[in-house]
Amino acid sequence: MRLFAAVLPPEDVTHQLAAEVAQLKKLPGADALRWTGRPGWHFTLAFYGEVDDELVPDLSARLERAAHRTEPFPLALRGGGQFGHGRALWAGAEGDLHTMRLLADRSEAAARKAGLDMGEHRRYKAHLTVARSREAVDVRAYVDALDAFVSRTWTVEELVLVRSNLPKSGVAGEQPRYEAVARWPLGAAG
Repeated sequence: MRLFAAVLPPEDVTHQLAAEVAQLKKLPGADALRWTGRPGWHFTLAFYGEVDDELVPDLSARLERAAHRTEPFPLALRGGGQFGHGRALWAGAEGDLHTMRLLADRSEAAARKAGLDMGEHRRYKAHLTVARSREAVDVRAYVDALDAFVSRTWTVEELVLVRSNLPKSGVAGEQPRYEAVARWPLGAAG
């Protein structure tokens, strides 16, 4: 199974972002980007890749403990940025980013302890990918347009283990499908 740990924004927040993305798609050159869709919008905390079925129960137990050790926290979408010289355009976050980084670190540590090869540790940067490109694209106009964007603040109350189902049809523009395979409430009360 191809898995990752994530924070999922609530539906009304993704509606706010969808309205903003609709405006971005009207900017010149928008057709050079592959836009992600609302069903796939998430903050990846730790990407695990292909995980053997026999490791999933241990990973899940460790993620559950990580969730219970992390208190709920406020978060909002704010602004945007890019990775890889315009290969990824993303919406950023504001709120208790310290706790979000802590949850990301705990999600990565859970995987390491469950026996997954996580490669080199990187400092977590909260971002929600809204568009990608195979080649470098100048996305400064999109980043500038996102600069003033702020969603409502919500309270992150759960850690979600998500399965990523990659497209198999070969149809251009087809998006991966994501399904939550487990959810754990944050905090000691969870």
